[in-house]
Amino acid sequence: MHWETKDGTVNANYFGSITQASTVLLGTDPSGKDVYIPMKDMIPMVDPNNLVVDGWDISGASIAEAMKRAKVLDYNLQTQLIPLMKDMRPRKAIFDSEFIAANQSQRADNVIESHDKWTQIGLIRDDIREFKCKHNLETIIVLWTANTERFMDLTDGIHDTVDSLIGAIKRNEAEIAPSVLYAVAAILEKCTFINGSPQNTFIPGLIDLAEREGVFIAGDDFKSGQTKFKSVLVDFLVSAGIKPCSIVSYNHLGNNDGLNLSAPKQFRSKEISKSNVVDDMVASNQVLYGQGIEKPDHCVVIKYVPYVADSKRAMDEYVSELMLGGLNTIVVHNTCQDSLLASPIILDLTILAELCQRVTFQLHNNCVSTSGKYQSFNSVLSLLSYLCKAPLVERGGRVVNALFKQRASIENILRALLSLPPLNHMDLEYKCSDRMQWHEELKHPIRSDKQLESKQSIAPITNGITGIGIECKFNHMDLEYKCSDRMQWHEELKHPIRSDKQLESKQSIAPITNGITGGH
Repeated sequence: MHWETKDGTVNANYFGSITQASTVLLGTDPSGKDVYIPMKDMIPMVDPNNLVVDGWDISGASIAEAMKRAKVLDYNLQTQLIPLMKDMRPRKAIFDSEFIAANQSQRADNVIESHDKWTQIGLIRDDIREFKCKHNLETIIVLWTANTERFMDLTDGIHDTVDSLIGAIKRNEAEIAPSVLYAVAAILEKCTFINGSPQNTFIPGLIDLAEREGVFIAGDDFKSGQTKFKSVLVDFLVSAGIKPCSIVSYNHLGNNDGLNLSAPKQFRSKEISKSNVVDDMVASNQVLYGQGIEKPDHCVVIKYVPYVADSKRAMDEYVSELMLGGLNTIVVHNTCQDSLLASPIILDLTILAELCQRVTFQLHNNCVSTSGKYQSFNSVLSLLSYLCKAPLVERGGRVVNALFKQRASIENILRALLSLPPLNHMDLEYKCSDRMQWHEELKHPIRSDKQLESKQSIAPITNGITGIGIECKFNHMDLEYKCSDRMQWHEELKHPIRSDKQLESKQSIAPITNGITGGH
């Protein structure tokens, strides 16, 4: 599809999607030149052109009417899309005015009549089953892309366990948000559920339900513009030994998201999501911040300005301490179309979540599995953290907000699916003083499948300590948390974090993925 603008012809694309528009380093060619391929070509992924879309909305406007109202797409593109979208209308949605801003009531003309929460879940489940049957679909992934809700006040006996949650829903308890009802319906229908807003949808009882049903969940809050930039810049500053002391972020926007966030309780949900993004980076440097005592001042402001519509303005000021009492101030102004940043993220979340549903792997200790058991990822898909402002992680897992670590996790797990080693960027074959010895000793730095079968790792020796192949802590894969059966991890591998004596054994620990040994 293409259309004319004042700047010329524009062709449809998927810019902004990591699966569709980014590349991954695969290896080197015989001349030593790096080889990059699109991420979508590494392993079979769903083609976004083959996705079938349906959904719920409290507004009954057709998708064509909603497109016109949003003022995001160019007029000439809209004229091509209107015939395709004018008959597409959302299904009736759950509406609870206690959880979203009062200003949304004027749009609520397409709501489920029943106010009984268990009945509402049943109707949503019926919609999912009808949609799946009508289009003969293999799998359905449900995303919450609706308005930000206020935080729920969590209470034992309502939110803490599966039984408490289901019982509370059947009793029609008030303090259960619509997003939770959609999540329960999706999980009971064995559909992955992804939360794209910042509210506390994933209460303990809901996480328990996902684990019990063996269904994936992921979230929270799409990471698209200002927060993504912040997670890069603060990581750079802290890693460079520069101390951010004040971070002030200001936004104004005029779309319906901005209108909803103009209410204090809904803004508070977003403020929490945006403010926690630097925590792990600050905690990583005790030289700058001590042992978790000190943190930078961090303020987030969001204002509703109708005129700018979907063209969000984001302004940030970073004040950092330098050596000898010096100060460094960085000021950033970002103008971006909010929806066009979020849309490719929605595609990536869907595509990667579907991929994760097809992956099973086997854990090996010294390349020998005692159980022979294959397992899936944990129900909490922290692999998708790259795409979320406030990543939901597994019980006991590490919260990682630094963008490049999050991306490395995705890349290295995809590489493991191909039996390729994780990237470490050491390039020791170039850095050593005697490169002839490197080639004589190691012969083939990039090995074939037959060489992998030898079960020996190729590892440089540094100060008498042998580096081992896959170390799931420092290649940012964190498989000990992402696997669905952590007991098997500890039983098979015994010591996920190994001592120097264990390193001296010169044996590699590598997962088996779909029957293929992950590279060392």
